[in-house]
Amino acid sequence: MRPIRLDMDGFTVFRQPTTVDFTDTDFFALIGPTGSGKSTILDAITFALYGTVPRWGDRRAIANALAPSATEARVRFVFESAGVRYVLARVVRRDGKGAVTTKHAGLEALPHGFDLARFDTGISAEDLGEVLAATPSEVDVAVQGVIGLPYEQFTKCVVLPQGEFAAFLHAKPAERQKILVNLLGLDVYGQIRERANTLGGAADAKLKVLGEQLAGMSDVDDAALAGAAAKAAALRTLTDGVDRIGPQLDDAAKLAVAAAETLTGLDTEIGRLTRLRVPADAGTLAAGAAAARSAVTAAVDGARAAEEREEKLRGELQAAGDQTALRRLLDAHGERDRLAAEAAGVHGTVATAEREHAKATGALGVARTKAKDAMEALEAAREAYQTAVAVDRATALRPHLRVGDDCPVCTQTVRVLPETPHEPAVAAAKAAGDAARKRSDAAERVVAEQDKVVRDLDRGLAAAKAHAEQVDARLSTLDTALDGAPAPEALRRDLEAIAKLHSGLERAGAEVRKAREAHRKAAGAADKAEDQLRAAWKAFDAARDALAAFGPPPADRDDLADAWATLTGWAGTAAGERQARRPAAVAAVQDAEARVATVRDDLRALFAGAGLPAPGTDPAREAAVALERAEAAHRRIEERRAEAARLRDHRDEVAREAQVAKALAQHLRADRFERWLLAEALDTLVDGASSTLRELSGGQYDLGHDKGEFYVVDHHDAGLRRAVRTLSGGETFQASLALALALSEQLAGMSTSAASLESIVLDEGFGTLDQSTLDTVAATLEALAARGDRMVGVVTHVGALAERIPVRFEVRRDARTARVERIGL
Repeated sequence: MRPIRLDMDGFTVFRQPTTVDFTDTDFFALIGPTGSGKSTILDAITFALYGTVPRWGDRRAIANALAPSATEARVRFVFESAGVRYVLARVVRRDGKGAVTTKHAGLEALPHGFDLARFDTGISAEDLGEVLAATPSEVDVAVQGVIGLPYEQFTKCVVLPQGEFAAFLHAKPAERQKILVNLLGLDVYGQIRERANTLGGAADAKLKVLGEQLAGMSDVDDAALAGAAAKAAALRTLTDGVDRIGPQLDDAAKLAVAAAETLTGLDTEIGRLTRLRVPADAGTLAAGAAAARSAVTAAVDGARAAEEREEKLRGELQAAGDQTALRRLLDAHGERDRLAAEAAGVHGTVATAEREHAKATGALGVARTKAKDAMEALEAAREAYQTAVAVDRATALRPHLRVGDDCPVCTQTVRVLPETPHEPAVAAAKAAGDAARKRSDAAERVVAEQDKVVRDLDRGLAAAKAHAEQVDARLSTLDTALDGAPAPEALRRDLEAIAKLHSGLERAGAEVRKAREAHRKAAGAADKAEDQLRAAWKAFDAARDALAAFGPPPADRDDLADAWATLTGWAGTAAGERQARRPAAVAAVQDAEARVATVRDDLRALFAGAGLPAPGTDPAREAAVALERAEAAHRRIEERRAEAARLRDHRDEVAREAQVAKALAQHLRADRFERWLLAEALDTLVDGASSTLRELSGGQYDLGHDKGEFYVVDHHDAGLRRAVRTLSGGETFQASLALALALSEQLAGMSTSAASLESIVLDEGFGTLDQSTLDTVAATLEALAARGDRMVGVVTHVGALAERIPVRFEVRRDARTARVERIGL
């Protein structure tokens, strides 16, 4: 698997769309400060491929893929495997309740020569390749088939965890054994051992159950089988005898049934003939029907006469005139008298209102004259007040005037000093003005009161005149309508005559209804009588039809009583004839029943000989059922014998399985098989790592192990063997990396398909290494990249190491999102 392009949007710290382009990259570094998001890029690759990330700790914790403020995260990963390019996408969403689920996952094989720039400019339907998977579960299966590695092995072969392999290099043998068991998945053999122990225990329990089942089959021995066979043979003999005697019983039973049916039929005919009785009302029904028809004719004549009387009165009433019109004229006379009296009163009211209005109008004129005089007196008082104010002001100057001085008001020379009044003029003028104002206000109030009285009288007078006009108009209309009409007394006489005609008509109508009700009752009685007569004939016909099979004589349809007498006489004669034949029929029944009893005795003897109770109504069936049960019992014994044999074979097989499971568990004990398997795995691991270390160190070192301890052979120092604990930091990194690569090769070899190991990314901490060790690490990585069989990636925040790597992806993070910038070729 070789990364080509990674697109992230909303994935953890990458809240905004971010693209990492690995095109034409063989050796790269992910650089940036701690916590900037370098390892998140590797998380996005792993999440796109497998839907989870190692450091989340739980495959179901996909909520970690979402940035805290995001509702959706998208990851699209383009990679190459075995020369074919693929695009893989996963979409994670948070719903309204906060639950996070994978809403989309898909894997496609891109067409040959596909331009990745189309992901930025837009993809059409023609650009789509072959769809390999379209659901999360399908993608998980398809990715393992394309890459060749399951999730656990991918995170140990392609993305290598920090520090674990250096710890593996320096670990004690027991600790290294645990690490190998975990990394190589050798714990499966421990699981097989536990499973073998479980299967052995289950086999022992099954053997116990099988033994108990066989012990419960002790009743199927040879004696039981022989007894069942003998009983079946005896019952076959019984069925043969029943088959021989059964037809005789059937014939005798049929004869008995036929004789009994003959006797029963004869008794039935005798009973039907003797039960025939003449109805008590057969002679009176015809006379009653005739009388009812005569009553109907009389009722029809009475109803016709009542209807003629009613029609005559209706004609007289129609000629008497319109009762409604006469009532309207009489009502108009009464209304005219009432309006005439009302008109006299209304005209008197108008005259009174006119007099009161004229009086109030005169009083209003007097009040207005007085109010005008009071207003003029008020205006005069105001002028007098102004004059008094001027006088008092001039008087206030007099004590300061001197003869010969200039007057301060008119600027003329004062020749004579005026006299000073004893009291101010303003006070007297003010008192006079107040009195004039009170008189004026009182006069205005009188005017307002008189004006309101006049307006009220105006409205009353207008209403009285309008009422008088309405009454006069109504009287004029009534006079016109009553012009030439009869007097009230004549109208009353005509109405009384019409009322008498109405009363007579109502009595005639009652007589008509009474006559019609009598006719209805008479017709009902006639219908009832006819129905009774028809029912009597129907009963006769039913009685005769019931005896039709015996050949009754014809009936006289005009006389019901005679018809019944003829039929009953014939029935008595026919019953006597059948009574004479009955003794012979009884004797035939007794003979047939005796034959049936003889045959049944023979059958009872056969059943008793076979050890069975006396048969019932169907001996053949009972014998067949007994034979079937005996044969079924015989078959059950044979089947149980076969089941016992099968259980014994199964017991032997389970015993062999228990022996194998216990032997396998014994062989797979941890101090035996697992120790040998780990030793073989360690030999293979050291051989592969030694070859890689020799290449990485320029031929200086080989790696070996002795009694679980690692050592290196230094070819630059005459093949000196050195413990790995004496290696420098850079040498330790080379040895650890060699072990990591060798172990990844072994893990890939354990895959069920051809693993695609086209890249490796070291998420390794280099911050504690000195400059010399960093130079060795850088040289080692450059040598690894120069091999050309893998893309090599490093995650680091050490600048000195990053500067020696040709392509760097710098990761920066601000308060909103993380960003990636490619630096170098």
